[in-house]
Amino acid sequence: MNLGVKSYIVDAFTDQPFKGNPAGVCVLDYPLEESLMQDIAAELNFSETAFVLKGDNGKYSIRYFSPKMEIPLCGHATMASSKVLFLDEELFDIEFRTHAGIELYVKRYDDRIAMQFPVYDTVFASVPYEMLDALGIDEIINSAFNKETNSIIIEISDPKKLQSLTPDFQALLASHNSIHGVSVTAKSEDGLFDFYSRYFWPWAGTNEDPVTGGAHTFLSKYWSERLGKNKMKSFQCSPRTGSMDVHLIDDRNVLLIGDAFILFTGLLDL
Repeated sequence: MNLGVKSYIVDAFTDQPFKGNPAGVCVLDYPLEESLMQDIAAELNFSETAFVLKGDNGKYSIRYFSPKMEIPLCGHATMASSKVLFLDEELFDIEFRTHAGIELYVKRYDDRIAMQFPVYDTVFASVPYEMLDALGIDEIINSAFNKETNSIIIEISDPKKLQSLTPDFQALLASHNSIHGVSVTAKSEDGLFDFYSRYFWPWAGTNEDPVTGGAHTFLSKYWSERLGKNKMKSFQCSPRTGSMDVHLIDDRNVLLIGDAFILFTGLLDL
C-alpha cells in the first residue's frame, strides 16, 4: 500500500528562500514507526525533520529526527511546522508536545511566529585543546556546558573570527565522545544584534546547523546575564545566516520570534 504523507521543505528563521535553516516537515494522519521516520529523515538529509500529528485534544505531538538519531527538541523544525499549520490549518496558536514530554506554545506574532521554549542553565566546563584546534580557535573568554541539550558553549571575543571559522570536522568529531554539539558565540559589535553564534554538531546530526533555535534555550540566559537585558536580537552567522528576536520571559521560559518560508510542498509516496 502506498502511503501519501504530506511533506514540506521550510526555511526557518528567515523570510527568504535558501536562507535560514531548512527543515523537513511531515504532517501525519496516523503515527509512523520510528524506523520509518528515521529513514525519511536520513533520506531528506536536513539537520532535522519534524513529524507532526494532531491529537484528540486538539494538541499536536511533534517528533524530531536528524539524519542520525531522534532529537528531543528542535527550534527551527518547530517554527517550520508552525508555519505550515498556520497556513494550511488556518490556526492562530498551537500547542505542541514533544516526545520528551516538553510542552511548547506557538502563536502568530504580527506577521511572524513566536515560540515559547524552556530556558536552560549552563555550568562551567573546560574544553579539550583538540576541540579548540579543530574549530580553529586559539583564545576563548569562557566555556560551559548545558546538560539538557548535551552541548558545550564556547565564547570568543571576535564575531568576525566566528564568521570565518572553517572547522576540521573529522578532528572535531574525534575531540569529544559524549556530547551532541558545540555552540560558539560572541558579543556583537555592529549595533544591529546583541550576540552572534554558530552551532556545530557532527556527533548527532550534520556538520553545522545553520540556525539553531534549540541552542537559544541556553544562549538566551547566558547572554541575558552578561548583557543585562531580557530582550535581545540574535544572529547566527553560518553561511546561510538567520536571525531571531529572543525575549526572556523568566528563568524558565523564553520567546523565540522569527519567520519561515515554505519552499516546497508535496507527498511522500511510501
